[in-house]
Amino acid sequence: MRKIIILGATGGCVDILDTILDINASAPEPVFDVVGFLDDREELWSSRVLGAEVLGPFASVSDHRDCEFVTGIGSPYNYWRREAIVGGLNIPVERFATIVHPTASISSSATIGFGAVIHQNVAITTEARVGNNVLVLPNAVISHGDIIGDFTIINAGVCLGGDVSVGRCCYLGARSAVRQEIEIGDNSLLGMGSVVIEDVPENTVVVGNPAKFLRKISN
Repeated sequence: MRKIIILGATGGCVDILDTILDINASAPEPVFDVVGFLDDREELWSSRVLGAEVLGPFASVSDHRDCEFVTGIGSPYNYWRREAIVGGLNIPVERFATIVHPTASISSSATIGFGAVIHQNVAITTEARVGNNVLVLPNAVISHGDIIGDFTIINAGVCLGGDVSVGRCCYLGARSAVRQEIEIGDNSLLGMGSVVIEDVPENTVVVGNPAKFLRKISN
């Protein structure tokens, strides 16, 4: 089995463990041995989540040289920091495991990056490209020719038209929809249920139907 550690121990990180358990249950033999979680919140250390132990801080990755990693960290409040947090751990990208739920439908012509997590009932169609360390939550649709930048989070029920380009470290809120051929700049956020019919500049929050500018992201 492939030993794996999940970076982060709450929220979407727990969903990743659940997907890994489903992968193991659906395979003839278990694929992954979940060693545990790493999280910088000391109050979580030695606790257990769905049976897996929180082993210690992120800095202890060097103690687990025989493991692969996957990360679910990131929320609407800090999603643009995902790349800096993970990059600061100096883990080679090829040591990030790609996790695909058994119910996901992925075209044979699509490409999925290292460390990407594809949850239940996601559809990824012809020649779509999903970058490294991207999270795609249940029931999202990534259409033909779409490009998803590294470290982006695509929440549940998001629907992207064809040939959409999403930058790095973006956050697409649940059930947001994006018209075909739209470009979304790096670090931008689409509010829940937004309907995007115009390009979104980098470092920008848009909300509503049709989506309108709300504010700029301040790092």
